[in-house]
Amino acid sequence: MLDPRLKILQAVDHYGSVTAAANALSYTPSAVSYQLRQLAELLGVTLTENSGRGIKLTPAARTVLRHAAIMQAQWEVARSELAATIDEPSGRFILCGFSTASTQLLPHAAAALRDRYPRLDVRLVQADPAECFELLEMGEADLALVMVTADSPPLADLRFDQQLLVDDPLDLVVPTSHPLASRKHVTLADAAGESWIISRPESAYHQLTVAACVAAGFTPNLVHQADEWETGAAMVSQKLGVTLVPRLGRLSHEWAVTRIRLTGEPVPARRIVAATRKGASNHPLIAETLELVQSRCETLYSEPSGAVAAVTPTKDYEGDTTP
Repeated sequence: MLDPRLKILQAVDHYGSVTAAANALSYTPSAVSYQLRQLAELLGVTLTENSGRGIKLTPAARTVLRHAAIMQAQWEVARSELAATIDEPSGRFILCGFSTASTQLLPHAAAALRDRYPRLDVRLVQADPAECFELLEMGEADLALVMVTADSPPLADLRFDQQLLVDDPLDLVVPTSHPLASRKHVTLADAAGESWIISRPESAYHQLTVAACVAAGFTPNLVHQADEWETGAAMVSQKLGVTLVPRLGRLSHEWAVTRIRLTGEPVPARRIVAATRKGASNHPLIAETLELVQSRCETLYSEPSGAVAAVTPTKDYEGDTTP
């Protein structure tokens, strides 16, 4: 277990300032500064120095942070080994995930854990990917399901273990009366001349869609914006354009739309990973939860509205960090 002062130093590094770290930790800025001074005196080094109106961490602080990450990982390994000796787990177990995971995957796993282990206090938190990693780092979550984006921590990050859960392909959604609606498969290029419904420019989903269209040889005509699948489907049903929806994203039957599989190159997909604090991936509860999530994925992918031949099995996550 890390000295709380090391956690404060980690927070200052992560959030970029004493004030931001204090807000995240529910401390006052003066309390954070005091704890940093105490830690510096204990170690006999200078941890911060003035930089404009703020501070920056010194090389000594970077050394401390590197070793703190190693110590934290070893503590998580110890916790995992101890947990394996317990017959019935208890205490709080927190799962977090982005919207699709919090809707389609985590509730099923949480309910199963609750039924198996009455003494376990399972809690769910919906959060965007960046917030999920913050929750893990601050010890406020034990397992996160996140969509990989360009801003995701690199695989070499000493704070986290990341495993590939599934590559979730995107389907083309068109009005039921659309000429493409009768086809089982289409390419992205088949929709090159359509008006497109897409999320806001700052979103990872927007970047994924535009990049896939460009790779398919065209720049999409972006007409409408919608961040929710249901909103996009409602627009499509009124023949305002077409959109892409992830295979795990379920749509209401209320909308007169047809989902069509994409084929050829490229077939855009969201990469979904399971993340834990470094050293915690072998914790029995985490391993059991991932088995439940995988089983849920297989069930969802086998349904007629989103069937695929197979779901990528959990393995060590290898590859780049772009969606």
